[in-house]
Amino acid sequence: MTENSPMRALATRENFLLDDRIRGVPPGTFWLDSSLVASERWHPADGRMSLPVLTLDEAAFIANRDLFLRYAREQGAMIAPHAKTPMAPDLARSLVEAGAWGTTVADIRQAAVMLRAGLFRLIIANEVGGSGGANRLAALAGAWASAELFVFADSVAAVNALAEAWRTNATLPPLRVLVELGAGRAGARTTSQAEAIADAVDAAGGRLLIAGVATYEGAVAQPDPDRTDEAISALLAMTADMFLRLRARLGSDVPLIVTAGGSVFFDKVVAALSPAVSRDGNATLVLRSGAIFFHDHGIYDRSLGALDAREGFAVGGVGVSARNSFRPALRLWAEVLSRPEPGLAICGMGMRDVSFDQGFPIVLAVFRAGKPLSVPPARAEVFKLNDQHAFLTIAPGDDIAVGDIIEFGISHPCTCLDRYRVIFGVDVAGHVRHAFPTYFG
Repeated sequence: MTENSPMRALATRENFLLDDRIRGVPPGTFWLDSSLVASERWHPADGRMSLPVLTLDEAAFIANRDLFLRYAREQGAMIAPHAKTPMAPDLARSLVEAGAWGTTVADIRQAAVMLRAGLFRLIIANEVGGSGGANRLAALAGAWASAELFVFADSVAAVNALAEAWRTNATLPPLRVLVELGAGRAGARTTSQAEAIADAVDAAGGRLLIAGVATYEGAVAQPDPDRTDEAISALLAMTADMFLRLRARLGSDVPLIVTAGGSVFFDKVVAALSPAVSRDGNATLVLRSGAIFFHDHGIYDRSLGALDAREGFAVGGVGVSARNSFRPALRLWAEVLSRPEPGLAICGMGMRDVSFDQGFPIVLAVFRAGKPLSVPPARAEVFKLNDQHAFLTIAPGDDIAVGDIIEFGISHPCTCLDRYRVIFGVDVAGHVRHAFPTYFG
């Protein structure tokens, strides 16, 4: 897409049947074809939908998508968005159709989900284990002959397991292996370990191919920003050095990828790795950010504030605020069930419904009879969650009543989306347009 082209709308390709066993679907709904959901004119604030329910602001998602794709393009990078965040093939496909290089997954099962959806270029951003995992990956590769799979390896043992599985399945094309460097999580800790991994790939008799180098900088983040910066810089420097070593090993004719980049420190990845990649001429820098397309009102909002403080985001050659440019796309809607005390409201939403590992949800608006209150609550705040209840402290003058529906912003999309079998995409007026099925297992 070019900067002046119209935004590509979201669409669903997988029709399925909706009924009232699914969160959000109104009671008494039986076997509604998901392609007809827009005609129902559901709105999470009007009292018809089963609550709590999670919605996706489609315009915000599209704006985030197109903004990040433009940013990456201008930086000379590509994107393989991490599909583990929504595990919704329709959303993953929308990113590829808009210009993403491919798709990232975390394991073999997630890869199967995306392959069934027609997404054939996949980075498995993880090791697959020993012989069991290697054989399962070989079985998957055998079922999808057209797939272009890249897999992480951070040990000689992992490479040897993959090599044996590919020797046993001689009809499979060679497997592309990414040498993973890391700290704080998986990944080779030293250059010598990484070189040994590359040696093991070379020793696989052509059944494995060195496809590049990978890392994940977010795993080394620490509470102290200075120590985080030092750790990320060291890891990315080692990654760039290993890329140069692989290039010297393989020669200039072999295409390679260098992949890193979550949704918090992608600017550091671009700054550290793009120079070596751009000079190479036969390599591609691939970011794997996933949550950035959803953004949030919590951890990622704060993280983009930190990115702004280091002046790390630019579009069109001009530095801009990432925090103000990306838009939170997810909302959680829940009903006020009880006002047992003057300063307390209890909503029908709890730990089984919303993320809380990176902060509680925040109150955005209160709806009564389907309309937002003209005077929103001044200090309503979630201070505790049970399994199915959210406890809100409210100011004495806050007008919140039993039956009101509260629109919440969430913190950390990854651990909120996985609670929902269906993500309901809504238009600018809040009416449901699409039902996106998820496959968290």
